[in-house]
Amino acid sequence: MVSGLKHRGPDWSGLYQHGDCYLAHQRLAIIDPASGDQPLFNEDKSIVVTVNGEIYNHEELRKKLAHHKFRTGSDCDVIAHLYEEYGEDFVDMLDGIFSFVLLDTRDNSFVVARDAIGVTSLYIGWGLDGSVWISSELKGLNDDCEHFESFPPGHLYSSKSGGFRRWYNPPWFSEAIPSVPYDPLVLRRAFENAVTKRLMTDVPFGVLLSGGLDSSLVASITARYLAGTKAAKQWGAQLHSFCVGLEGSPDLKAAREVADYLGTVHHEFHFTVQDGIDAIEDVIYHVETYDVTTIRASTPMFLMSRKIKSLGVKMVISGEGSDEIFGGYLYFHKAPDKDEFHRETCRKIKALHQYDCQRANKATSAWGLEARVPFLDKEFINVAMSIDPEAKMIKKDEGRIEKWVLRRAFDDEEHPYLPKHILYRQKEQFSDGVGYSWIDGLKAHAARHVTDKMMFNASFIFPHNTPTTKEAYYYRMIFERFFPQNSARLTVPGGASVACSTAKAVEWDAAWKNNLDPSGRAALGVHLSAYDAETPLSNKPSKVIDSIPRMDFPGVAIQS
Repeated sequence: MVSGLKHRGPDWSGLYQHGDCYLAHQRLAIIDPASGDQPLFNEDKSIVVTVNGEIYNHEELRKKLAHHKFRTGSDCDVIAHLYEEYGEDFVDMLDGIFSFVLLDTRDNSFVVARDAIGVTSLYIGWGLDGSVWISSELKGLNDDCEHFESFPPGHLYSSKSGGFRRWYNPPWFSEAIPSVPYDPLVLRRAFENAVTKRLMTDVPFGVLLSGGLDSSLVASITARYLAGTKAAKQWGAQLHSFCVGLEGSPDLKAAREVADYLGTVHHEFHFTVQDGIDAIEDVIYHVETYDVTTIRASTPMFLMSRKIKSLGVKMVISGEGSDEIFGGYLYFHKAPDKDEFHRETCRKIKALHQYDCQRANKATSAWGLEARVPFLDKEFINVAMSIDPEAKMIKKDEGRIEKWVLRRAFDDEEHPYLPKHILYRQKEQFSDGVGYSWIDGLKAHAARHVTDKMMFNASFIFPHNTPTTKEAYYYRMIFERFFPQNSARLTVPGGASVACSTAKAVEWDAAWKNNLDPSGRAALGVHLSAYDAETPLSNKPSKVIDSIPRMDFPGVAIQS
């Protein structure tokens, strides 16, 4: 089981046994590579922890724990000592992304927790013998558990109570409509703080740069503040940026321009449609989904991650999460009012762990690469989600396009962060931006492997989340070959969607019900290269893809 997850952290394998309890870890060494091997312990080794993630405020937490003795310089070393001081209530003190298992050998109890949004991946399973299993990926559980499921983000599982409780309770979670006036400087400072805290690293790193607003802002801020950091002293102040796409794709052109503007060392990776098709089975195996949008976008990210890791880079910073927080997807143009706009952003953030977070975490971790996501910083989300949603609404007559509040916050005439046309570039979902012919090729390939007869009987073969297109059917066949258990298929979300909307938002426009497609170009009358409204999307070739990469981290913890 442990060796099956070695791709997530090839730097170290750790195993600990106490009675019938086992903790195993595959480490990708980012902080303190020399001494931070896991499992980690408190002073007398009565508390044992395996962690996947990064704790950005670990230095401040160490000051609160000054009377404790730390064995390593690892950022995750604070967890065992925090538990000693505060018990199970310490989790909200952690500023970062994490999934961990903590074993208290004094009474054989254990605690499991996952970060607020679910940037790190985590699953929980139960065996017929009463055992409880925890793993970063499905493939660590599906052979040994009678039932398994995704571990809910922002939750803690305690063996003492035998159940889950939510430790993350921000004001926006209730979906109440906020009323804080929009202040561009407050938003700018909050995001700059979110980016700069993620420059904490002891290994070579870079930024993912698609040329869209989100990744370009991440690259701009990183380039602006890198000099003078510990990372710059170790690896130099010249920032490296990475982009992937088909030859001549929109993202490659825009990313090259941004890289030239910022002065980064830019790495441009090309792939062909056939390269992507050849990788589909590996992508589904590693990302563990049959969701069409996720697979479309995971494939170029998977191919890019392999190239990045081959250059000796072990960590990247990415722009994941902005579209969910600010209503950046093009279907938000049709939001009926500010209340529904805000509720849809809440729904999107709550579902991130099933889509973009899962994609970015696993597509990068497949090659031992870590991705960090400043837009999903807890403090930044609190600031951004407290803004009166009236300011986020898209109003063409007032010159307000999607994510206007974010664009305006970084529209600095004296010290510009980006060229104006990049700052105000229309949203391209990653799977669209890497090249419009990518999705055409996927659909054509699926049509050669899935017959009309197979589609006719799809509801009998796949009664749960029945695929409605040949592309979806093709992915489902591959997924079921790797993960045939009912528990596995239940971990993948379903439901109607247009241009990456939730099922609820499909109700905003009656025309969408006959044109359901995850591509951004399905936002009829909004995308500059939108499909025409007459022909259902299922009957025409697609020329798109879905929004570029983002993030997570390695390691696996298993508790039995």
